[in-house]
Amino acid sequence: MIRCKWCNLNNPKYIEYHDNEWCKPNFDDKYLYEMLILESFQAGLSWECVLNKRESFKKAFDNFNIDKICNYNDKKVQELLTNKNIIRNKLKINATINNSKIFKSIQNEYGTFYNYLKTFTNDTIIYEIGKTTNHLSDAISKDLQKRGMKFVGSVIIYSYLQAIGVINSHDQECFLHKNK
Repeated sequence: MIRCKWCNLNNPKYIEYHDNEWCKPNFDDKYLYEMLILESFQAGLSWECVLNKRESFKKAFDNFNIDKICNYNDKKVQELLTNKNIIRNKLKINATINNSKIFKSIQNEYGTFYNYLKTFTNDTIIYEIGKTTNHLSDAISKDLQKRGMKFVGSVIIYSYLQAIGVINSHDQECFLHKNK
């Protein structure tokens, strides 16, 4: 089976992610929240690095319980900074707490985070290959930054949109490639 060029065939977690999750629409708010956290930790790193630590992130961040994360204090931040199983970046950890509060605010405003995303996507899937940003990632990134989120630049948001299935970018040779 031919997969996207970026998929490390020596890493079962990567193959599983590629085959069963990446670019597959999943608009459940809990998933959208988890992926936004994980994608923000990717900034400056590879997705494979984050993916390999995903279970540790889940454990360290209380199973991505937004209510708990919104209430993290300095003691919890210090605990996370000493956890060798996750990416220990104080700016990203603090951004996760901040972004969680904003994510929750968006949920309150729109009913769900996906309802917010639909104001940009018109509930359509984009099929494109070979890009790292586009008009959609630019617009969402700009709005999230205006709302106060950190580590949500256009490249991160583009990756996020691929992860949740708003953008389908499987290589033409990949067995999961679709044109529309």
